[in-house]
Amino acid sequence: MKIETPKIPTELPSKNFHDILYEEDLELEMCQIQHSIFNDEVLNKVRLSKMVLKNCKFINTDFSGIEMTDVAFENCDFSNAKMNISSIHKCTFRNCKLLGVDFTDSRFGNVQFMDSLLNLAAFGSSKLEKVQFQDSSIESSDYYDCIFKKVEFKACMMDGANFERTSLNGVDISTSTFQSLVVSPTDLRGCKVSTYQAIQFSALLGLEIID
Repeated sequence: MKIETPKIPTELPSKNFHDILYEEDLELEMCQIQHSIFNDEVLNKVRLSKMVLKNCKFINTDFSGIEMTDVAFENCDFSNAKMNISSIHKCTFRNCKLLGVDFTDSRFGNVQFMDSLLNLAAFGSSKLEKVQFQDSSIESSDYYDCIFKKVEFKACMMDGANFERTSLNGVDISTSTFQSLVVSPTDLRGCKVSTYQAIQFSALLGLEIID
C-alpha cells in the first residue's frame, strides 16, 4: 500500500504552540515547533498544516474538531488528549505517545503511526482510509463501528483490541501479535492472518483442532 507522506517545506520558521492563542483563526502553518508544552488546555477546531512538531507535550488537552493536513509529529505526547470529530490527512506520528487518546468520530486519510504507543486509544465510529500502524502498541484500543479501507497493522502488539462491528475484510494483521481480540466471526471474513493466528481464532470460536 502506497501512502502519501506529508508535503512539508524543508526550511521552516520556529514557533511555540502557544502562538496559536494569538491567532485570530486558531491556525498554524508553515512552521516547526519543538519542546512546546501545552497541557490541560481547551482549544477546539484548530487547523494545522505543512508543519513539523518535535518533542512536544499535549497531555489532557482538548483538541476536538482539529483539522490537520501535511503534519509530521515526532516524539510527541498526546496522552489522554481529546481529538474527536477530527480530520487528519497526510500526517505521520513517529515515536509518539497516544495513550488513551479520543479519536472517535474522526476521518483519517494517508496517516502513519510508527513506533508509537496507542494503548486504550478510542477510534470508534471513525473512517480510516490508507492508514498504517507499524511497530506500535495498540493494546486494548477501540475500533468499534469503524470503516476500514486499506488499513494495515504491521508488527504491532494488539492484545485486547476491540473490532466489534468493524469489518476486517482485506486488513492484514499477520505480522502482529495478540492473545485475544474482540471481534465477531462475520467481521473476520477476508482478514489476512498467519497460520498461528488462524489457530488462535479457531480456539476463540470454540473449535477443537485435532492433529
